[in-house]
Amino acid sequence: MIKPASSLCDMHCSYCFYSDVAASRNQAFMGIMSHEIADLLIINSLCVLEAGDHITFAFQGGEPSLAGLDFFLHFTKKVKESTPKGVKVHYAMQSNGLLLNDDWCVFFRKNNFLIGLSLDGDAALHNQNRMDNYGKGTFNRVMDAKKMLNRHDVTYNILCVLTAESARRAKRLWNFIVREQISYIQFIPCLEPLEENPRKTDDKTALSGERFYRFYSDLYPLWKKELEKGNLIYIRLFEELAATLLGGQRPPCSLSGICSPQIIVEADGSVYPCDFYVLDEHKVSNLTTHNLKDAFEAVAASDFLNKPQELSPLKKHCANCQHNIWCKGGCKRMSQTVYGKGCGMRMFLDECLQDLLETFANSL
Repeated sequence: MIKPASSLCDMHCSYCFYSDVAASRNQAFMGIMSHEIADLLIINSLCVLEAGDHITFAFQGGEPSLAGLDFFLHFTKKVKESTPKGVKVHYAMQSNGLLLNDDWCVFFRKNNFLIGLSLDGDAALHNQNRMDNYGKGTFNRVMDAKKMLNRHDVTYNILCVLTAESARRAKRLWNFIVREQISYIQFIPCLEPLEENPRKTDDKTALSGERFYRFYSDLYPLWKKELEKGNLIYIRLFEELAATLLGGQRPPCSLSGICSPQIIVEADGSVYPCDFYVLDEHKVSNLTTHNLKDAFEAVAASDFLNKPQELSPLKKHCANCQHNIWCKGGCKRMSQTVYGKGCGMRMFLDECLQDLLETFANSL
């Protein structure tokens, strides 16, 4: 995961977790990634790969499109020149959509980018927290970006931040999803601020375990009813539960209490082990001076990954939970928003998991 524009953004979302992370570092903004740094990153990533390997370059931010289309044209050209024979390259980008136009969409289609478009529901729900730097709502501009992606046949999914308010509106959100013919969506819990940088707010946006449970408990029967009509809509949590418990796949780190090694690269080439913890104390390497294998090994050996997660007093219920065999207490960054008091995940799984797995099994 690469942050070519660091924490720079042309929106001012009330709940932005990366703004919170960046403000907790000695240097919040690492600049725009230069072509020179990009070249070194690419060479050091590809030089250790062999025929049959796959690599994904995923761009996030901040807002990655602020690095400019020329940056991405250079990046993909350099990758094409440097990729060993038989290595398969994939691209993804998470964007707020404000800068997207026909030129961007032609580029995405040509290079097979998977785009994640940030959209929090209908106009009222979206504009409540996703404003531009002038304090104006961005719903109409994001919807224009969605239409452009459709027109150019660009593959995309929707990322929706689930706040304490929107979690009360499962049916309203679902009706919007169906009406707008959204086929792939992931709901991201709105996180509480880092302890290193508490937001100066009453923080009414952050989710709670109870709200997490209520949302998915309300959403599940709506999703199932639509599936019975023959319309399968990808909900990330449901798909991941089925893949883990029916398909035998290792649970993703967002579901389990075991952090997986990740390569998060800031604009200066610095490597960190997790997008939620791009903090000074967790910097482990730099892809301008080390190859991908060395960087991965540095992440895997880091204290961040190897320090055992300590269950908070709010999570002592994990020890007696039937799901703990694979959940392990859940993602530590979501300890309050999902797994905290009462554990929203446990309540949802206790209520809906068996039926959800049977529904998936019958639809295969």
